[in-house]
Amino acid sequence: MKIEIICVGNLKEKYWREAASEYEKRLGPYVQISIREIKEVRLPQNAGKADEEMVKEKEGLAILEACAQGSELVALCIDGKKLTSEKFAGYFSEAAMSGKSHITFIIGGSLGLSSAVIKRASLKLSFSDMTFPHQLMRVILLEQIYRAYKIQRGEPYHK
Repeated sequence: MKIEIICVGNLKEKYWREAASEYEKRLGPYVQISIREIKEVRLPQNAGKADEEMVKEKEGLAILEACAQGSELVALCIDGKKLTSEKFAGYFSEAAMSGKSHITFIIGGSLGLSSAVIKRASLKLSFSDMTFPHQLMRVILLEQIYRAYKIQRGEPYHK
């Protein structure tokens, strides 16, 4: 299976880059993983709602252009479906059994995802009712993908 993470913005701090790199390395034996960063669109000063929507739409277009054709899209949204780690592991098993070989997870910028991206996604997924910085969310997502593959294979992982 190929897993891609498309995210708005990059990891600015060294500790985020190191954490993400560690989980990418750990995932190597289980799955082909890649991360594609989309340039963050800057919000004008004194921006209103219309400006915020314009930023989300521009970022959304860039996200959709970056998505591989035929890939299953999973949008990380605060109002998405919540899964336990075990059910998340089951998601990957079900995807593989149904012939899906490419899953793309999408992490939006500070304003969230455009409606076009959300509509295109086959799954809206939430990790919490809380909002997380997109740098931290990338690390959390990588860790949960790693945990899912450990669960799938019945391998030990700390709880």
